[in-house]
Amino acid sequence: MKLGRNDPCHCGSGKKYKRCCMDNASKQHAQVFDEVEAMLAMNPNLSLDELNAAVQHKMHDRNNQPHPDFCGVTPTQMNNWLYAPFDELQGVTISTPDSLSASPVMRYLALIIDEAMAQGGSFKATSKGNLPVKLVKQASELLPEFAVAQFELNISISEFAGSNEDKFNALHYTRVLAEISGIIYRRSGRYHVKKSAQKQYQTLGIQAFFKPMLEAATSKYNWGYLDAFNIDADLRIFWLFMLWRIQNHHNVDKLVNEVMTAFPDLLMSVPEDAYSSPERNLSLCIETRFIERFLQFWGFVTIDPRRYLNGEPVVRVVQVQPLFKQTFCFAINA
Repeated sequence: MKLGRNDPCHCGSGKKYKRCCMDNASKQHAQVFDEVEAMLAMNPNLSLDELNAAVQHKMHDRNNQPHPDFCGVTPTQMNNWLYAPFDELQGVTISTPDSLSASPVMRYLALIIDEAMAQGGSFKATSKGNLPVKLVKQASELLPEFAVAQFELNISISEFAGSNEDKFNALHYTRVLAEISGIIYRRSGRYHVKKSAQKQYQTLGIQAFFKPMLEAATSKYNWGYLDAFNIDADLRIFWLFMLWRIQNHHNVDKLVNEVMTAFPDLLMSVPEDAYSSPERNLSLCIETRFIERFLQFWGFVTIDPRRYLNGEPVVRVVQVQPLFKQTFCFAINA
């Protein structure tokens, strides 16, 4: 995918490409031109076709060399991870696990579909348009079955339980994803499961919706929806790179440093405030949007919510769950 001068920059800053990362690309192009000039000086009789072939060869070599700023990923591979459609991603195999019982998102989705199927394909929403309290209660009762249950949190601050949908972030997230994915829709005060989705569910079970929901989570859902960070950067663009890195070392601080090294212009979209540096704010944003409200909601990892223990900072390390390894297999060495 080629960016135009006036297209939004791929780094997520919100600026036009010509006002952001184009300067870096221009520097790379200048290096290639310098090499071409040197080539012409040594081979003044090259034809135009021979020169074009030599330039294309140099660009191909440059784009397919491991880049240290990308932790060894080539620019070509990185371009695929940033811009390719979900079903055209390279260097990673995404599989549907045989069992999704450890995934909060998929278990909540099954509850929603089961409730609709038990009532002929739909059920009544609340006056506010939320899921009914009965379903919220059933979803809350699943918490002990998830890996996140090891962290004892009061229900008032838990992401995985609540008295209604507004106070139950993981369930609300699931309902939104199900709508974005085209599995359910709300009409005339009721939530309906699409006829096609009902047939898929009866034939294939909840596994039928794993990849559609995952694709919606990484390309269509607004990751800033549930927080108040004043950051315009769209972290979804970098989800696969971040996934690859966190699988390798499990360390959030190291992940943030790698993201800032690979995409330095990302910090330009993070405002400085009186309480925290842009680097710190970006770190908190990545932990919240990527670790807690993506990977953890799906059951891929867990992370201790405590930031301090006995007055000392808690190292931000994730525990990779079996579901992660069953879903993602990278063919690229770290």
